Amino acid sequence: MSSQAENGRMTRILDGIERVGNKLPDPAILFLTLMIAVWVLSAIFSTMSFDAVDPRTGEAVVIKNLLTPDALTQFLTSMVTTFTSFAPLGVVLVAMLGVGVAEHSGFINTALKKMLKITPAKFITPAVVCVGIISHTATDAGYVVVIPLAGVIFYAIGRHPIAGIMAAFAGVSGGFCANFIPSAIDPLLQSFTQASAQTLDPTIQLNPLNNWFFAASSTLPIIAVIWYLTDKVMEPRLNKNTPIDKGVEPPQMDEIGERENKAFRYAGFAMLAAMGFIAAVSIPESSTMRAPNGELTDFSAPLMQAIVPLIFVFFVIPGVVFGYMNGTYKQSGDVIKSMTKAMEGMGAYIVLAFFCALFIAAFASSDLAVLLAVKGADFLKSLGMPAAVTIVGMILLVGFVNLFMGSASAKWALIGAVLVPMLMELGISPDLAQAGYRIGDSSTNIITPLMPYFPLVVVYCQKYVKNTGVGTLIAAMLPYSLALLTIWTVWLLLYWATGLPLGLGASYTYG
Repeated sequence: MSSQAENGRMTRILDGIERVGNKLPDPAILFLTLMIAVWVLSAIFSTMSFDAVDPRTGEAVVIKNLLTPDALTQFLTSMVTTFTSFAPLGVVLVAMLGVGVAEHSGFINTALKKMLKITPAKFITPAVVCVGIISHTATDAGYVVVIPLAGVIFYAIGRHPIAGIMAAFAGVSGGFCANFIPSAIDPLLQSFTQASAQTLDPTIQLNPLNNWFFAASSTLPIIAVIWYLTDKVMEPRLNKNTPIDKGVEPPQMDEIGERENKAFRYAGFAMLAAMGFIAAVSIPESSTMRAPNGELTDFSAPLMQAIVPLIFVFFVIPGVVFGYMNGTYKQSGDVIKSMTKAMEGMGAYIVLAFFCALFIAAFASSDLAVLLAVKGADFLKSLGMPAAVTIVGMILLVGFVNLFMGSASAKWALIGAVLVPMLMELGISPDLAQAGYRIGDSSTNIITPLMPYFPLVVVYCQKYVKNTGVGTLIAAMLPYSLALLTIWTVWLLLYWATGLPLGLGASYTYG
């Protein structure tokens, strides 16, 4: 079959997915509908008994009926706190306040012009993906900074802005567990892996960077896959089928004047000074920015917990300096207006976040997610497959569960408690099990509307194409998801076959 025929078949499949997906209701209504479905399912399954054991309690999983008077009362009385405590809401809004200042002052626009000057056009896609992968070091920064800026960068050089958003989304979220810079996700996952392993071997100790070498090497195939798909497959499809709305003008990338250059230079110095101050405060062993165990990169370290406020600060400071020196800001009120303008575009996301928070809370409290995770792990164990096939099966299982349960830590706490000891009994080390988990956990992030930041990416796309829907984004990201799942799994198997170390103090076998 010719490549042209294959591309035609792929186009028809993706068009079909987009049509079906876009027939779904508005994302906010979709989350509301799913929440009601969870209520109904919880009532049905609460009448049944299950032999699945909840690894958190050691007792059989019991589904909680969310339609009882007590449960409905709890739902109503906790609705406000459920919404306001929804983690992605605060992350997005606080970060966007800072980004708004940097954007409307002109600082970001000037930074983009300088970046485009030094980056050849043909390397823009891998550069965007690489930045997206690096952004994991700052937890969720990629979702609120890298993804929207990628759209601006692509549009500024005459490319389709949604192609930039897709490439960045694939790098930030699809490649979430890959990074050549250690980040908070490393000790976070290791802590759950070790706790699960100690149920079988109480003396076992794992290094927090037990997957670092593999995660670093994984950036190579991830960048290559996303680069190829974006430039050769997805952007041509966008150019053919998804015209940009009239009136949406690309950002002006004129020559940088002397005053603008000077303002940018001083803004850069201000940002570096702020970073230097944080580094000086954090480095001493007695620093209050360190975790109780003395680590800076531990998930419980105040430095890690302050990443989003630091993003706000690191955008506000250069934004304000640039704005005043370049003449964009004349008075303090102009800075506040920039923040206000940034919030004006977040209304749709706030509504989506409200219903998303209610659905996720209902799904978690019903324990349907626990039942799904444990049953899947038990099924995998019952198959008794060879080690390599078992790892592949585990990756597919995690990828499937990830469609319904987005939190990396919560999911690993549940699945890992079953899978890690099970794989140890088969001679597979906890380090290798965790590496497999990272692949499944990342690859399907970009095709599930239940991922908390998925609606935000839809909003980013609607800036350029107003009728972008959930189906549009799922169809756009499905090839990335399948390719990442396949290539990354093959990469792990090849890495395993060569015997290269997974990370510090890591092994492939147990026993």
